[in-house]
Formats: sequence, structure tokens, C-alpha cells
Amino acid sequence: MIKDPVLEIKGLNVDYGLGDHAVHAVRDVNLTLHRGEVLGLAGESGSGKSTLAYGLTRLLPPPGVISGGQVIYHQADGPPVDVLSLSHKELRKFRWAETSIVFQGAMNSLNPVHKISTQLIDVIKAHEPTSTPASRLARAREMLSLVGISADRLESYPHQLSGGMRQRVMIAMALALEPRVVIMDEPTTALDVVMQRQILGQLIELRERLGFSVLFITHDLSLLVEFSDRIAIMYGGRIVEEAPAADLYRDSLHPYSDGLLHSFPALRGPRRELTGIPGSPPDQRSMPTGCSFHPRCPKAFEPCADKIPVLGEPNLLGDQARSVACWLHPARETVA
Repeated sequence: MIKDPVLEIKGLNVDYGLGDHAVHAVRDVNLTLHRGEVLGLAGESGSGKSTLAYGLTRLLPPPGVISGGQVIYHQADGPPVDVLSLSHKELRKFRWAETSIVFQGAMNSLNPVHKISTQLIDVIKAHEPTSTPASRLARAREMLSLVGISADRLESYPHQLSGGMRQRVMIAMALALEPRVVIMDEPTTALDVVMQRQILGQLIELRERLGFSVLFITHDLSLLVEFSDRIAIMYGGRIVEEAPAADLYRDSLHPYSDGLLHSFPALRGPRRELTGIPGSPPDQRSMPTGCSFHPRCPKAFEPCADKIPVLGEPNLLGDQARSVACWLHPARETVA
């Protein structure tokens, strides 16, 4: 059953700098996040994942600029809106209330000189100015309880909490206004494996209870295979493969996806050799011609160095649930 889209990214391009010397960090990205699903976005460092997140939320620091595309948000009780065309006033209302983000340095995103209560209540007060102090405090207590933290921790300062607890506070803050979309940019990178699983398990439980959608960004594909409904693989600023998580894990089509999957040990089953990916990600200032992965690809052949593959439904498979940008599996629209 096809779910309703809640966020559609269409032809998004993000550059750093202007003119001939601009670095094209995100190139013609198309992604759709559906209602209630977890969409994973994976790739090596420098592939453009965080830039994509900051671009679609209009949080890009200078000299980052959005040079093209649309980010269509489907409101629950209104017509779709293009996030990139919202005024500053509209954008201020939109953030946190409709779409929230848990940043890559989430543990360091809390203000060290303010109590947890102050920071949670400020978020609620900014968007609900008519609410009473008592209702805001009650909401803050409820949110901490929701992420498994005792309400008496409201009077703590960030340095009095463990890394995992600070991470949970950030998730509570992101959910305080009941947004329909939560973007998580590598939120568990600094945590140990046990704490990662605890927090992500709790996030999935909250998603099922509250019904929000998640765009989960990480370089750790093993996490996405376990917790995502669909996975998109990003390389050199482009999406190179998108598929249901189970299909990608069982039968990845793009050699880069296969390399990522063989860069971590299997969680269960027989041992397998870790092969990794030779070489390094491309320099965004001087991208290779054709498919940007071809200099590192063990399966590269004649057209890879000259022609950029189109992301689309693989012609021979006829599977509408997945897409790939690879000349090994050319898209239907590129085959005569």
C-alpha cells in the first residue's frame, strides 16, 4: 500500500560559493518521505548528506546557497507549500512545529548555562505564546518521561547528564511540538553501540505511537538496515540507489551500496569477508566525468567514465519500489 507523501524533495541543488568556483555539494536530488515511515540516508563523509538536510530546512551556513529545486511539504490541513519559498516569519512558525531536526552534534547542542527545563520550555513558549507557565512545565515533564528520563532531571544542567541522556533531551525537544517530520543528522555518532540501539529502539517506538516521519542520516548502513523502512544511498552529492531496506540488504544493485554493506560485519549468520571500498570519496571541486564512482568501482566498464547514469527504475528488473543510477542496471528511460 502506497502511503501519502509528507515531504517531497524535487531537483534540489546546493552549492558552496558562487560562480565558476562554486562547489556543487548536492546535485539534482529527488527524494520522497512518506507519512509514518523511516527513510534512511547513507553515504561516506563528504557525500552531501548533512548539506542536504540543512538545505531542505534552510539552515545552511554561509557560503552555502540553494541554487535550484523545490522542497514540498504536505500540510495535514492545508495545501502543499514549498519550504524554499516561505518568508522568514512563515519559516519561524514552520520549524519545530512542522519539521524539527536533531543535529549531528546533538550532545553539544544544549546551552551549557541553562537548565533543561528552561530550554524545553523556551521551545514551547516561542511557538505557543498563549500557553500558561503551568501547561508548559507539564508539557516539558511529559516529554522527558516520553524519552525515558525522570521529570526531576528538568532542574539539571546539561553537564550533569550522561551523553545518552543529553541525546534523549534533544529528541524530546524535537518532538515537543508534535512535528510531522523529524530529521536526524547522525544523532548517535558519539555514543557506544549499546546506547545507540537503546535510543534508536525508543525512537522507533515513539514513531509508532505518535505517527511522525523520520529522515535518518548516517554513515553507518548497519543501523539503517535494522531500523529503516527505505534507504537512499548518496555519493558525490547524488542519490545513487533507493530501495526498501530489506531489498537493499539482500540484493544491492549499485557497487557503492554493495561496498558499504561489506564494510561492516554481519549481525547474525556466517562470517563474511570485509572488503570495504578502495580509494577515497571524490573531491567535490573536481568531480570525475561520467559516473562519479567509476574510479573506485570494481565493475566499471566502457560508458561509466563518459556518461552520467540516470536514477530510475531498473529496466530489466521492472521493480517500481526501487531505483538505481548505474550503467549495470540502466533506468527504463535511458533504454530505447
